[in-house]
Amino acid sequence: MKKLMLGNEAVARGLYEAGVKVVSSYPGTPSTEITENAAKYDEIDCEWAPNEKVATEVAAGACFAGARAFCAMKHVGLNVAADPFFTMSYIGVNGGMVLGVADDPGMHSSQNEQDSRHYAIGAKVPMLEPADSKECKEYTKLAYELSEQFDTMLVIRLTTRIAHSRSLVELEDRTELELKPYEKNPSKNVMLPAFAKKKHIVVEERTKKLTEYAESSGVNQAQMNNSKIGVICAGICYQYAKEALGDTVNYLKLGMVNPLPVNLIKDFAEKCDTVYVIEELDPVIENHCKQIGVKVIGKELFPMCGEFSQKLVAQLVLNKTVDSKKLDIDIPVRPPVMCCGCPHRGLFYALKKQKVYVSGDIGCYTLGASAPLGMMDTCVCMGGSVSALHGFNKARKADSEKSSVAVIGDSTFIHSGITGLIDIAYNATNSVVIILDNSITGMTGHQQNPTTGYNIKGDPASKVSLEALCKAVGINRVTVCDPYDLKGTMAVIKEELAVDEPSVIISRRPCALLKYVKHKPSLKVNTDKCIGCKMCLNIGCPAISIKDKKAVIDHTQCVGCGVCTSLCAKGAITE
Repeated sequence: MKKLMLGNEAVARGLYEAGVKVVSSYPGTPSTEITENAAKYDEIDCEWAPNEKVATEVAAGACFAGARAFCAMKHVGLNVAADPFFTMSYIGVNGGMVLGVADDPGMHSSQNEQDSRHYAIGAKVPMLEPADSKECKEYTKLAYELSEQFDTMLVIRLTTRIAHSRSLVELEDRTELELKPYEKNPSKNVMLPAFAKKKHIVVEERTKKLTEYAESSGVNQAQMNNSKIGVICAGICYQYAKEALGDTVNYLKLGMVNPLPVNLIKDFAEKCDTVYVIEELDPVIENHCKQIGVKVIGKELFPMCGEFSQKLVAQLVLNKTVDSKKLDIDIPVRPPVMCCGCPHRGLFYALKKQKVYVSGDIGCYTLGASAPLGMMDTCVCMGGSVSALHGFNKARKADSEKSSVAVIGDSTFIHSGITGLIDIAYNATNSVVIILDNSITGMTGHQQNPTTGYNIKGDPASKVSLEALCKAVGINRVTVCDPYDLKGTMAVIKEELAVDEPSVIISRRPCALLKYVKHKPSLKVNTDKCIGCKMCLNIGCPAISIKDKKAVIDHTQCVGCGVCTSLCAKGAITE
């Protein structure tokens, strides 16, 4: 039977068919749906881990136990997982271990465009890159065979377009595998320096064997079309090239992007007068070709930044402009905004009234940086807001402690914010940390986390008390506020900024999009009272607009949160 599947869904199907027993991940777009779909198979034990490092270590533990294991993450999640990732390359596997890493060219939902192929090269682990959903499933199954054959962890690299596009996948039965026996073997599994030195030699020998595999296994395929022009590519760039260039060129389609073959590339290039390397982001394949003496055209023609497209390939290779239909009307730009009724909106408005420096973090609330709220000064990485606020206050001391805060979501706080809060308590800055607790992992599509009381399947689970946790690490002042109550929220922020000790404010209100949240009826504007002052626009709610110099509330969007009512001095906004 064949089924139309997302690339991520197909990876999950591959995990099922390969007999994988344990999957641990932290949600991160564009990788999230892999674990969500894997959780639909009862044969796979799936979980949301607190962060990617923990997820990788859980998978490593299951691998030690003799099970096939997997964890998924986005490209920046691999930064968090890098510590166990590099060492597991030395250790190898018992049961097969695979990481699914989804890169995000074009930064649709990410803070950078890093290229995960560098991690595979740096850690000396093999990396496969599928070009459609069919290959997502097939390469996932192949990955476990290679992992166990070559005693190595392995990475499947996706990009946003492969992860989130659909193509046909043939469904097959699951291969149910017994656990491999566990045998105590410190020289393999304990990376003391004396053992690790010997394992590094093993890793280098393994890379040679994997290079031989890349030459002859068929995972890298030359597709000759009697042309004098050759194209070397992998993943989504193969699809772009095929659509733009058709059968007018020869292709070397790379399924294994680390280690890269040598002789296969040389033989392909010898049959072509001109060879293009088409790859998004960094010139990884291009540099390899040049290193082995193959002349190619790469980044001198193709951009380093952003996504490619069929149109771009046709334009750069064929000097051909592809006609596309355009609307004759100008459509206003619509930047992403917080949803109607988002609890973060009231909190950021309260911060704006206090005129504070805001050390920001990764989540829906990062939209607080945009106008009209404009209340985020910095944002680096998951959990970074808390540690960075501590450093900011260490440097500026009394000049900043009364006028600066950190904001961080509940899931992100568990992910990597708690360690920064420990640092604040231990090394003593009078820092105010605001945890925006919306009762879910919102940005990636409503995944459960350790603060919600439910696991990945929605079953009841232990629930972390943020109040108790903050007090346990040495924070004596922990206050809860409701961000729909602007006056109360502003009073709490003002009070905590004034004290001479570190404190935590928990801004608690469930995400407005959660199904169990019951909304009030839409608000409306009394046009007789409205004077068109536009104060209600200051919270940036997409349900509020101005028409004929009067405020208008779209009843199809408004959820009756009431935050805007406190902004209207004339009382023109009513239920």
